[in-house]
Amino acid sequence: MTPFTTILTHPGSAHKDEFLACSVLLAVHPAPIVRREPEPADLADASVAVVDVGHVHEPALNNFDHHQLPADHPPTCSLSFVLRHLGLYEDARSFCDWLEPAEWFDCRGASDTARWLGVDRGVVGKLNSPVDGALLRRFAQSAQLSPGEPLWEIMRMIGEDLLAYVRSLRDRLDFIARHAELWTLDDVAGAPCALFLPRTEPLPDDPSAALERYVESRGLGNRVIALISPDRRSDGYGLSRHRDSARLDFTRIAGEPDVHFAHARGFVAKTSATDPQRLRHLLRLAIASE
Repeated sequence: MTPFTTILTHPGSAHKDEFLACSVLLAVHPAPIVRREPEPADLADASVAVVDVGHVHEPALNNFDHHQLPADHPPTCSLSFVLRHLGLYEDARSFCDWLEPAEWFDCRGASDTARWLGVDRGVVGKLNSPVDGALLRRFAQSAQLSPGEPLWEIMRMIGEDLLAYVRSLRDRLDFIARHAELWTLDDVAGAPCALFLPRTEPLPDDPSAALERYVESRGLGNRVIALISPDRRSDGYGLSRHRDSARLDFTRIAGEPDVHFAHARGFVAKTSATDPQRLRHLLRLAIASE
C-alpha cells in the first residue's frame, strides 16, 4: 500500500464500515483522521487515504469508496476494499463471521440484512452493543483525531488486532494442516472422529483456537465430534466437543485418575495424559450412549 499521511472520511453520522476501515488503515500507516468532505485534490493525492466518501474506488491513490457501485452490486463496503487492497479480504471473509453481515448491513440496511440472515427484524436490534454505540457516537462527534488521543489509539488497537487475527489464523490453519491427525473412534464406516493436534516444538500461540475453523474448512464438520489440543496451562491436553456434539459427555471421565477437570456441563475436560492411546480411550469413555 502506498504510504499516506492523512486518513479522510465523511463527517456526520458514523458507521461501523468506515470506522473499521479507518482502524485498519491506522494499523498499516498511523496518521491523523480528518472527517470532512473531500476536495478533488484529496482524491488525486495518494498521501491522503479517502475512505467511504468521494465516489471513487482507486486503490493506487488510496481512495476507498463504494457508494458509486450500482444498487444490484454484491454488498461491498469501504472495509471490503481496504482489506482487498491489503490482500486479506478472502481470508477475512473466511475467518471473520461478522464481515459479510457488516457488508450487508452497510449496503442494504437492517431489514434486508435480517431477511438475508433469515431472522426477524427485531433480532438485529437486540444484537446492538453499547461498546459499538459509544465508539461510533464519539467518532461521529469528532472533526479530527490525532495520535495520542484516546479514540485514535483505540481505533489503531482495533485495526492491529483485526489484522493480527486474520494473518495469525492463516498461519495457525497451515500449522494444523501440517501436524493434526484425524482419529476414527470406532472401526466401522461412518464412525465419529476426533481431530488431534500433538504438542510440537515450536508451538504457535494458541493453535487450538483455529481447530474448529480447520474442521469446517476441510468439510469434516459432520464427522468430527471431538477436538484434542495441547493444554496451555499444563503438559497435558484439553478435550472439547466440536459443534457441542451431544455424542460426548466429559463428565463420564471425571473420575479418571489423569483427568483433573471436567466441566459440569460436560463440554470440556483437561487431562495430564499425553499418550495418544490413552487419549483415544478417554474419548471413547466419554461417548454417551445413544
